[in-house]
Amino acid sequence: MVEPRAAGQVALGAPVPEGHALSHELIESICTEFPRFRVIPKVGNALSIAIDIALKLITGGAQRRYLSHYHTVIGDTLYVPPGWSAMTDVDRVILLRHERIHLRQRRRMGTVVMTLVYLLPFLPLGLAYGRARIEWEAYCETLRATAELRGIEAARAPALRREIVRRFTGGDYGWMWPFRRQVERWYDEAVTRLAVELAAVHDHARVTERQQGG
Repeated sequence: MVEPRAAGQVALGAPVPEGHALSHELIESICTEFPRFRVIPKVGNALSIAIDIALKLITGGAQRRYLSHYHTVIGDTLYVPPGWSAMTDVDRVILLRHERIHLRQRRRMGTVVMTLVYLLPFLPLGLAYGRARIEWEAYCETLRATAELRGIEAARAPALRREIVRRFTGGDYGWMWPFRRQVERWYDEAVTRLAVELAAVHDHARVTERQQGG
């Protein structure tokens, strides 16, 4: 993956950083799909600082990690926290696949409509169904990428399940869907579907291999 440069631009054809071949290939694919895509560090970025202050005020301090932990797509830009530089290649791929879903959602809905859906229905805080549905689509891709790259058991891991459920029900996203059992059910059903799909793909590959070898 190309590191954020001084101007924040990610360039096609740049040297592949050591150990980040997979994420470098993915970001080139994203740049092809979204030519204005770029990566900018949150540290020192005026927009990110302003959003951080607003989120702390709106959530009463419940969202205190916007600058330090969260990766955020706004428009065609991915704003990254300091931990970006220490992420493994696989972690970056999983993260980028999540954020690519948000890029595609914005293209599909349009910037204005997506912003309204993300912020308003049913309530901005505590019952944000629009935000929950937008994020759920992206987190399903997180689970898919995790299962494909690390195995289905990694997607089932209790720690990952707790963290994603916490994000939906806690203050980080403004308590967007504070119904823990429903979110846990979404999660478990998504992983079950993934397991079935991946098993079918594996079985098909085995049949194809036998036919070709026969």
